[in-house]
Amino acid sequence: MTSIHRGAGLLFALVTAFALVPAGAAQASAATWTLNPGNQRICVTPEHGWPQTYFLASVTGSTAEVIETRIQKLPPGSSSQGGRIYPDELNRTGAFVGFVHVSIAPTPVGEYAAELRASDGTATQTAPVTISVKDDCLHGT
Repeated sequence: MTSIHRGAGLLFALVTAFALVPAGAAQASAATWTLNPGNQRICVTPEHGWPQTYFLASVTGSTAEVIETRIQKLPPGSSSQGGRIYPDELNRTGAFVGFVHVSIAPTPVGEYAAELRASDGTATQTAPVTISVKDDCLHGT
């Protein structure tokens, strides 16, 4: 009789453990942070671009995972090494502004609609950013 009770107890413990794992995993993966959209714009000249600069990723909320950031949909030849927002940075105050690296290559005059992307591996959020390429950024021509 004792071995039957032990077996039933072990079976109950295993079923309970397996039932709790998915619920805990689903709760941990729910995004509790928000990428705050802004009206970010950078102006560069067509001959030089801007080899090393940054956009800002303003995030509020909390996270258990590192939030990876980058700029996508860039003009040809441009790149983004991105950035990271670590849980302790965000969780300390509930708001954090991270730097997102970008290198803008020399590119033809025009307006380029790029995208700031933030992802914790489960949830991904985006916000528009603008890259203006002009002959004269100070005077708008």
